[in-house]
Amino acid sequence: MKRIILNSRLCIGLLLALLCAGSPASAAPQAAPEPSALKAAPIVYVAPTKENYLKLADEVEAALHRDVLAVWFPRTIDTKNGGFHSEFTRDWKSAASHGKFSVFQSRMTWIAAEVVMRRPELKDQFLPVVHHGLNYLNDVLWDKQYGGFYWGLDDSGQISPNFSDGKHLYGMSFCLYAAAAAYQATKDPKALDLAVRTFRWMDEHAHDANDGGYFEWLTREGKPLIAHPESGKVELSPVSFFPIGYKSMNTHLHLLESFTQLYEVWKDQTLRQRLEELLAILRDKISVEPGAMNLYFTNAWRTERMARMLVDHALAYGWDANLGGFYREGTTYGKPEEKLKDWWVEVEGLNALLLMHQKYGAKSDLYFKAFQQQWSFVKEYQIDSEFHGLYRNIAPDGKPPILDKGDNWKAAYHDGRAFLNVSDRLRSLAESALQ
Repeated sequence: MKRIILNSRLCIGLLLALLCAGSPASAAPQAAPEPSALKAAPIVYVAPTKENYLKLADEVEAALHRDVLAVWFPRTIDTKNGGFHSEFTRDWKSAASHGKFSVFQSRMTWIAAEVVMRRPELKDQFLPVVHHGLNYLNDVLWDKQYGGFYWGLDDSGQISPNFSDGKHLYGMSFCLYAAAAAYQATKDPKALDLAVRTFRWMDEHAHDANDGGYFEWLTREGKPLIAHPESGKVELSPVSFFPIGYKSMNTHLHLLESFTQLYEVWKDQTLRQRLEELLAILRDKISVEPGAMNLYFTNAWRTERMARMLVDHALAYGWDANLGGFYREGTTYGKPEEKLKDWWVEVEGLNALLLMHQKYGAKSDLYFKAFQQQWSFVKEYQIDSEFHGLYRNIAPDGKPPILDKGDNWKAAYHDGRAFLNVSDRLRSLAESALQ
């Protein structure tokens, strides 16, 4: 049995890409998993009308401001060493630092840039944040000797044994994502230069000309590290514990996102070719019937051979029909095995469900009802009504096992992006609603 993870980021990356060309339709959910033991309040579903779209949009927009932007900014800004603090307790007190991680630093820069572009009324507040994040990426996190971004540094900007001096395409992709967005938000040529340098460094050192895609874990100098399966052991990269010498869905999905954002402002032919290559890999190698995904691959992409299927499969096998919410993981055709609900899955799931409603709502009310139940779950359980912000995960009893609000993996990125997208999409739906 294949292990699957509901990766709603794939729904966002692949749905946006695959739905444009169309994908095989799949059956409606047929084998709902075991319901949660906690009794849920009944959901009063509303019709897809202009009035209801706008009401939901206002709720999501309020959560964006109250539970993302207001709690993270400006308290996350490090005015001493640059970049952003990442560790916070439930009540948003600073906690012990674990260093400056490329993924966190770039995600905070990216969300600030998106706010500047998509919420003009907040531009004066967030434009300095974008410049602050860009300066850290360009002046500190970029390796001035060998090029490329460090996987992470200590708080003073020095190489740290916690991260090693290696470089990972996962983190580098987010740095590219942030630099491209920063250029769109600021028109600062330094941002575009950084984004272009990043792409060229990755393409020169990590692109796999034989099998496509990118090698992921590299030395400081830019040499890909290979796997040694003959040893019977798998080496893991620091902090992320990704297997060294293998390719992953995770990294290649984010490369597709970041390359797309860069291509919006830099119409380079090589970049376009790499985008087409990544899309084919995600569509034909990573997504598999009946709507699941493989996570890790050999460098030659050896595995089995889409978008609506992903959501339908997640609703059929990974959905809590009682409370709402997507469980963390399970087997392809079996019951959920890990029933924690991670914040990033839940908020990105909102966007994926609404996108499916936008695409297929005229034929079925399945996705809009699921979206409403999902939003009810996020409001009731994932958002901390006392101290605000989102809990990392929620257990089957509806309680958060971890109370801390921030760390190097949990930024303002997933919830900020999802709430921006959902609020905007609801308003777009309202404009087109017949009423």
